[in-house]
Amino acid sequence: MQLYIANQNYSTWSLRAWLIFDHYNLAADVIKLKLFTPDFYNTLAKVTPTAKVPTLVDGDVAVWDSLAILEYVNDAYLNGTAWPSSIAERALARAISAEMHSGFFNIRNELPMNCRAKRKLVLSEGAQKDIARIDAIWSEQMERYPEGWLFGEWSIADAMFAPLALRVETYGIKLSDKAQQYQQRVLNSPSIKEWLAEASLEKDIVEEDEAGEPV
Repeated sequence: MQLYIANQNYSTWSLRAWLIFDHYNLAADVIKLKLFTPDFYNTLAKVTPTAKVPTLVDGDVAVWDSLAILEYVNDAYLNGTAWPSSIAERALARAISAEMHSGFFNIRNELPMNCRAKRKLVLSEGAQKDIARIDAIWSEQMERYPEGWLFGEWSIADAMFAPLALRVETYGIKLSDKAQQYQQRVLNSPSIKEWLAEASLEKDIVEEDEAGEPV
């Protein structure tokens, strides 16, 4: 398998797809492309009609979109174990993952992922509402699984929310105690530490993702 990703400092969607491979120690050739370069578009044009990352190529199968990649890997290689086993829990995990996939536009627009940086900015009312919703999801799940991930065992839902934990760290966002507990669990996980170590080696600057002012 080949997994095409972009700059690890900035690419939230790449992180989501990459996490399932790292967490389950699945073999894949990770091909990292620099955002907004001719090589980025020329390479992706050969493997995906969207010319976007992440894209997974597995033999004759090409899958683009982070959530689709997570679902494909779960079905093809993990026998469905990357979702909770309970029907009710699986439905909830899928619901909040879809919510993350299709929503939280204010956070995406105002707080781009920037792993190497510490930044400060003034949040809009919309971004504050997004953060409150994320805080509620994380807090509710930590009430249910105080010693675990969002659903006890690591799942696709954790992959979908991982970039938010990094954004919280970059911009110094205050969370409730339970939500902060989950955020720290994410930051202290071996996979995220590995991702951050690799991101720290990058030198590229994507100006549009350098939001706010340095701390």
